[in-house]
Amino acid sequence: MRNKIALEEHFATDLTIEQSRIYAPPPFWEKLKSDLMDMEQQRLERMEQGGTEYSILSLNSPGIQGIPDATEAIDVARRANDVLAEQVSRHPSRLGGFAALPMQDPDAGARELQRCVTELGFHGFMVNGFSQVGDAENVVYYDAPQYTDFWATAAALGKPFYMHPRDPLPSREPIYDGFPWLTAATWAFAVETSIHALRLMTSGLFDRNPGLQMILGHLGEGIPFNVWRVDHILRKAPRGLPCKRTVGEYLRENVYVTTSGNFRTQTLLSTMLEMGSDRIMYSVDYPFETHDEAAGWFDACSISETDREKIGRDNARRLFGLV
Repeated sequence: MRNKIALEEHFATDLTIEQSRIYAPPPFWEKLKSDLMDMEQQRLERMEQGGTEYSILSLNSPGIQGIPDATEAIDVARRANDVLAEQVSRHPSRLGGFAALPMQDPDAGARELQRCVTELGFHGFMVNGFSQVGDAENVVYYDAPQYTDFWATAAALGKPFYMHPRDPLPSREPIYDGFPWLTAATWAFAVETSIHALRLMTSGLFDRNPGLQMILGHLGEGIPFNVWRVDHILRKAPRGLPCKRTVGEYLRENVYVTTSGNFRTQTLLSTMLEMGSDRIMYSVDYPFETHDEAAGWFDACSISETDREKIGRDNARRLFGLV
């Protein structure tokens, strides 16, 4: 399939690139570094080879969320967004942007989001999980009361947000001690991100902002496959649950998922059965995954051509107002 749209596609700046070193063994680090820093050469060539017409780019993880000092986070976010905007302006028919936000300061995050949407033309924002605030061991999740006005601003702008993974802090999750192979994208990413997403859904965020849309990668970080049991248990034992609707209703009305880094037909079909094909979008997770592998799988997977066009292109066009 040609003319696909991908929207979990990463870049880095000189101020954030070292954060990704942990995700590449030494023999592969230089290639990953080069791919993250490259915005318009090999990136565009590989998009063309994989049939991706348009990519929405986002800062590498944990990015701004891993900078505890709020003043520094504000500065690095603005610089990263300006770098991205400059590259998008050079290739507006091929590249778009998600804002990186200093969520350490909700008011500053709202102002930067407004700038990125209204002045830079970005399609929304990506947050790389929780933010470290004040010191490296203090984490904040975005269902906290201080984010109420931020979410109202985001909803008013009418743009979606992408909840992207990051590793939990080792000090808070000793269950991974001695098992480094279970961290990052193997398992810890999905667990950390799915819990954060469930916190947002069950906190009442989408009751207060019913038009707000959240995007989850990797075919939903496991939530679509467990949502029936989540709601089943909550019906029997709500334990003070504050939200007004079921998690399944939020999943099908306020959440989109992408195929980023989860190139498995059986998993895609299960997600389609739970959420419908209108709520799934193609993505690669470049450069942590390759266009060749993503496109080779998606272009041939056993779904109808109508669903392939929806997932590969049409749903993203509708969500982001692309022509």
